[in-house]
Amino acid sequence: MRRPVPRDDRGSAIVELVWLGILLLVPLLWIVVSVFQVQGGAFAVSSAARSAGRAVALAPDDISGQRAAEAAARQALRDQGIEGVPVDVSVTCTPYPTSCHSGTSVITVVVTSRVVLPLMPDFLGGDRPSFQLDSSHTVPIGRYREVQADVADP
Repeated sequence: MRRPVPRDDRGSAIVELVWLGILLLVPLLWIVVSVFQVQGGAFAVSSAARSAGRAVALAPDDISGQRAAEAAARQALRDQGIEGVPVDVSVTCTPYPTSCHSGTSVITVVVTSRVVLPLMPDFLGGDRPSFQLDSSHTVPIGRYREVQADVADP
């Protein structure tokens, strides 16, 4: 009967460690980068809602307030590096739903957007995966508001 020849396994532990390290490190790195991307998007959407709320409150009427809110939200997202994603700005008012600028009205702005997760190729399943984010901001309108007086030229 023939005796088996002992194999020399020296050096294979290093190769196995490197391969396992790569196989475990790449997904872990993707998770960390994705969490940071989503956190940055959450800060951006929160800032966009706050800016949109201020824009509505400072606008002279509801129609220009809606336009100003959308522009302010897009600018705030752009300032935080989020571009090319859909942005939805919803403005509601209580207790006067048709007149946000009436005294004692409360304006609530909700901004909804999404963050595309990084380092994910399209061939893994259609569209790139994304994470939807939303934030709201409430602005009370005071009882007394300044009225622009028409001053006649002397």
